[in-house]
Amino acid sequence: MSLGNSLFYARKKCGLSQEAVAERLGVSRQTISKWETDETVPDIYQAKKMARLYNISLDDLINFDVELNEIQEIINKTDEKIEERIDWTSAWGKKYPVLIRYRNEINIDIYAQKINRMLEELRQKYHYSELDAMLILKDILYQVWKERKANSKR
Repeated sequence: MSLGNSLFYARKKCGLSQEAVAERLGVSRQTISKWETDETVPDIYQAKKMARLYNISLDDLINFDVELNEIQEIINKTDEKIEERIDWTSAWGKKYPVLIRYRNEINIDIYAQKINRMLEELRQKYHYSELDAMLILKDILYQVWKERKANSKR
């Protein structure tokens, strides 16, 4: 995404008009428009003012990703009771059918025993809760997967 798009979406997310932002920054509406259409770029001081106005970091403003931001907000707003009602396997299975199919293809118990041993080791050795151990193991698995994916592209 371009810097202009990042500025545009960050402003829209805050519900501000170009005129309102221009007034608060002491520039013209046309200047805001030029920044958002990538005709020009704001100087570092104006960018810092915009970040404060939009209540995000300068890094987040520069790399504003509206989809990622919306996903993060949904995660933050989802409480434990709602999470318990969501069938994540079915939800993700629509995108990745293997999540629905694998239960009939592999011996789950073999893998479950190995995972249970790893979870218990994390709990006992590092004194993590059940949830924390699961999240850590899930994150480790994700990091390994990312590394394998990066290595396969080389």
